[in-house]
Amino acid sequence: MNKQNEPGVMNQLEVRNLSKHFGGLKAVDQVSFKIKRGTISGLIGPNGSGKTTTLNMISGLFPPTEGDIYLEDKPVHGLGMRQINILGIARTFQQIRLFSQLSCFQNVMVSRHNIEKEHWWEPLLFSRKSRDIEELARQKALYYLDFVGLYELRNDLSKNLSYGNQRKLEIARALATEPRLLLLDEPVAGMNPVESESIMELLSKLLNTGITVILVEHSMNVVMNICSDIVVLDKGKIIAVDAPAGILSNQIVIDAYLGKRGGKI
Repeated sequence: MNKQNEPGVMNQLEVRNLSKHFGGLKAVDQVSFKIKRGTISGLIGPNGSGKTTTLNMISGLFPPTEGDIYLEDKPVHGLGMRQINILGIARTFQQIRLFSQLSCFQNVMVSRHNIEKEHWWEPLLFSRKSRDIEELARQKALYYLDFVGLYELRNDLSKNLSYGNQRKLEIARALATEPRLLLLDEPVAGMNPVESESIMELLSKLLNTGITVILVEHSMNVVMNICSDIVVLDKGKIIAVDAPAGILSNQIVIDAYLGKRGGKI
């Protein structure tokens, strides 16, 4: 039995017949899967398989050509990124997107303000409500910097951080919006083994928070050791959904990787 269809399992996300076409190119074609609440699930596949495009649709960066996206049974397809972020989905990107001239603390504060429910004019009046919101934002920003291990660097400019710490800062920025679902697009790409191990430890910490994570990653060491379930894409279509052990022994998946990468899964 497919574990995603077991009775009693609460799904954080459900994607139904999701497609994205760019002209005649079907980047994602009729993709359907479910992500269980409180888990880290992998979304893998050869280059060009549609992984990032799928994340782009889930996060609201691209509208789907077809299909539906549900966050805890609530439809979010067709909404913009900010609306989806407020509803509980945050993400990081392959290419780091930080404000290089701002400190770590200021970078996280920017993300925090994205979700604050405050009229534009309230900060101008410096009302009690506005002061309370500002103080909560400061506390949350410091908390998430501490959570990812950057509290001591909170006043450093983001451009002066190491590559691994910039990745952690991106994750802190996403966490500051208090998501229920976190989408991580290749968080260990370009890292050395020590940096990669640090991110894996951070992912393990996330499991204890109850946040659900979808991880797009080419490092199979990371995916196989941290993910409970894995969705495999190839040419825009799903070719397998299984636990890590099942993926490693799936001949269709092996053929897709050997044919595209010339190496092991």
